[in-house]
Amino acid sequence: MPDVVLVDAGGSNIGSLRYALQRLGVDARLSSDATRIRAASHVILPGVGAAAPGMQRLRDAGLVEVLRALRQPMLGVCLGMQLLFEHSAESDTPCLGLLPGRVGRLAGDDHVRVPHMGWNALTPLRDDPLLAGMPHPAYAYFVHSYAAQPGACTLASATHGAMFSAVVRQGNVCGMQFHPERSAAVGARLLRNFISL
Repeated sequence: MPDVVLVDAGGSNIGSLRYALQRLGVDARLSSDATRIRAASHVILPGVGAAAPGMQRLRDAGLVEVLRALRQPMLGVCLGMQLLFEHSAESDTPCLGLLPGRVGRLAGDDHVRVPHMGWNALTPLRDDPLLAGMPHPAYAYFVHSYAAQPGACTLASATHGAMFSAVVRQGNVCGMQFHPERSAAVGARLLRNFISL
């Protein structure tokens, strides 16, 4: 049975993510304790809100270097995924630097609303165990104003005005820009794939 820890850096809407994991038979524990996080088989970094306060919460909890040093599978969700990159344009925020690239604001206009809220199609760009068994088409639920452009670590993209990274992975570091816990069977499948890594 995987030992999954949800990083508790405060300010995150974690209840629905815990419940989604419980439906998969995983009782994920919430922790901000560095020793507990290091001992987990899988680590999930949730996030709701803005990049600068998110990084400040991690610094205040003494978790920045802990997360940077992890070697087990780690998943960033929504803001948590954005914090995995080098930098966010949101308040000009240096992030964890675990993935190459920068996070920028989505470009809106009369036809493209920002924030991007609602269901959107995922487009697989390359094969990976994280995407195993994902249906085609696959739709996920997004709530965000910032995103990373597609790059070398992008496994699947979505398009809202322009294309952006929806699922990323480099080594042990994974990210989902959408909310898998709100994305029905697709989200459940991707969470199951993550805890199987």
